Amino acid sequence: MKIYTAIIEKCLETGLYVGFIPGFPGAHSQAESLDELNTNLKEVIEMLLEDGEPALESEFIGTQNVVVA
Repeated sequence: MKIYTAIIEKCLETGLYVGFIPGFPGAHSQAESLDELNTNLKEVIEMLLEDGEPALESEFIGTQNVVVA
């Protein structure tokens, strides 16, 4: 079992949740709910892994708050 971290945003134009796995080319999806997005991302990752373990382009480290006056 492998765990991937997804970045999730909500599109203000469509109202859809959009998610992607940092550094994992092609690992992205969208959905109307967070549960549906999780299912979609899992399916996309499983499909991409059929070609073997990906060569990740970057590694998710975390988030950082930036204060601008």
